[in-house]
Amino acid sequence: MSRDRYVDFLRAWAIGAVVFGHWLITGLVRGDDGAIGAPELLAVVPWTQWLTLGFQVMPLFFLAGGHAAGGSWERDRDAGGTAAEWVGRRALRLLLPAGVYSGLVLAAVGVSAAVGVDPYTLELVGWALAMQFWFLPVYLVLSALTPVLHAAHRRWGVLVPVAMGVVALGAGALDVGLLNYVLVWGVAYQSGFCWRDGLLGERSTVPALMAGGGGLAFALLVGPGPFPVSLILVTGQDPSNTDPPSAAMLAWVVAQTGACLLLAPLLRRVLARERVWRRVRVVSGVSMTLYLWHMVPVLVVAAVFYLPGLAPDPGFASAAWWGMRLPWLLVLAGVLAGVVFALRPLERGLGAVYERVRPQGRPRAAWALWLGLAACVAALSRFAAQGFAHDGRFAAGPAAGLGLGLALVVLSGWRTGVDRIRTADDALEEAA
Repeated sequence: MSRDRYVDFLRAWAIGAVVFGHWLITGLVRGDDGAIGAPELLAVVPWTQWLTLGFQVMPLFFLAGGHAAGGSWERDRDAGGTAAEWVGRRALRLLLPAGVYSGLVLAAVGVSAAVGVDPYTLELVGWALAMQFWFLPVYLVLSALTPVLHAAHRRWGVLVPVAMGVVALGAGALDVGLLNYVLVWGVAYQSGFCWRDGLLGERSTVPALMAGGGGLAFALLVGPGPFPVSLILVTGQDPSNTDPPSAAMLAWVVAQTGACLLLAPLLRRVLARERVWRRVRVVSGVSMTLYLWHMVPVLVVAAVFYLPGLAPDPGFASAAWWGMRLPWLLVLAGVLAGVVFALRPLERGLGAVYERVRPQGRPRAAWALWLGLAACVAALSRFAAQGFAHDGRFAAGPAAGLGLGLALVVLSGWRTGVDRIRTADDALEEAA
């Protein structure tokens, strides 16, 4: 089956929008005592919450992920693969780079705490470097559930995401909204299965109904309704649309999915141009690196320009401050490009490790896979909620949980003395 360039584009676009959005709303200020602060733009300047409508595109990542995972699991299942083998491979592709990133950040936190770095600064930096982690545990859970979710899809089709949406509304009303992390984002993921199998026809009326109906529901929920317009967490805002995902976020998922399907024919024609596709492929190929490391350039710029007082420091959110956003974004993009280039040897090393430890055949210890995944999900969730240095201290518990969980996932598929031959099915699965 030929590769769907549009799916790769959606993933690249979603990652790019997240990076750009985080950079745009991040502002550094230098106090009279020389300390660097980062006021929360969305809380200080409420109108900027409208900007999140353009940057909250993670529904597209889950939609594309479901599309790719559905095809990957079908091929693996038809070739005789097991659920544990497939889940183990998918999990490792996320956990290896996330584990290395977390390990390096935690090591830096430990050294900084040992040499007496101010706890407030350490907590702020630890939070900034973990703010994107909410995505990882949710995606890991959905990946682990894919064999079950896809079986439900084969039997009931579009009724599955509809039912998930209804249950999500009930969970929110009953104040058990933590379920909605899986249910709301799962609607987008499950819709990816339906999209791939033609149940959400791109040239039918379904996408228009989803875009229009979801958009109208969102407008009613954030206008006369009780929900804020911000699609990113704002400190002190209650209720929130993201913590946990709300009914308004569910409406946004539906609307964005419909808009994505409406634009598919046009954008596929654009992506057929090789020059365009090459650029998309470059971004898609380093999407995990961009996602994990994109806040590191902010720290580099803070250390090089703000601590010595070299950076201009107009009033926060003033007209001059907004005028400085373009050079701010360009500098960060340049630094991130350097970070990605410097990480290339590490990425190649991780690729070699993956080839060595990825499950092939039935895992010898499936229990270790599921237990390891549970430990990783718990640890990553803790980092996402509290950062790498909550209260300015080294996060020993989550660090141990992530290390143990990753070790169990790796050991569950470890093989010794066996040739690891890449089959055509393996190559297709990984390409997806």
